[in-house]
Amino acid sequence: MGQTVTVISSMATRNVLADLAERYAQDSRRSVSVESVGGVDAARRVMDGERFDVVALSADAIDRLAAAGRIVAGSQREIARSHVAIAVAAGAAHPDISTGPAVRSAILAARSIGYSTGPSGSHLLRLFERWGISGTIAPRVVQAPPGVPVGSLVASGEVQLGFQQLSELMHLPGVDVVGILPSDLQVVTTFSAAVCVASAQAAQAQAFVSFLASPLAASVKLAHGMEPA
Repeated sequence: MGQTVTVISSMATRNVLADLAERYAQDSRRSVSVESVGGVDAARRVMDGERFDVVALSADAIDRLAAAGRIVAGSQREIARSHVAIAVAAGAAHPDISTGPAVRSAILAARSIGYSTGPSGSHLLRLFERWGISGTIAPRVVQAPPGVPVGSLVASGEVQLGFQQLSELMHLPGVDVVGILPSDLQVVTTFSAAVCVASAQAAQAQAFVSFLASPLAASVKLAHGMEPA
């Protein structure tokens, strides 16, 4: 099958990339190995020059890697868009999240709120500031460590209300996805992939990036709660 294409990604795209890597291997006869970690850690490792062929992260993180000269110029492609969702433990009551004020009320009523170190977490903290409730809920807010799904904290009972990318919540056992944030609160994160300058097989890496951005990958993205970019 030739040399394996190595990929590092954030947790948000872990499941979709695993499925796409398997499909690509079947079609191209070239194996792909995906390592998914916290997005901050993934970006740092690429920045430090660790050898990977492809990196897949939020578009703004890819842009920072491009500015630092850590990805091959012009190799990046937008691959998917993801919405922020809300989850509770399986079988728990679902709060009303139909409007912005309803979400704010649900957060104020929750005994604990979980969020991530990724783009969804940054957005949530900005919402708390905008609503003027950061100080009020501070003792009840729990940030999941890098690489740890917020949904796992929900499933274990550590947090009552969890916020993260839909793709990271929808397949986790022990949680119910209540829904995505209403449109007036929603932030859509675009994820991109690019060829790392450390790659020794840039052509093969670019072929995989192109596959990720192609219509052939669309159905897998939709199955994992993402939209093709």
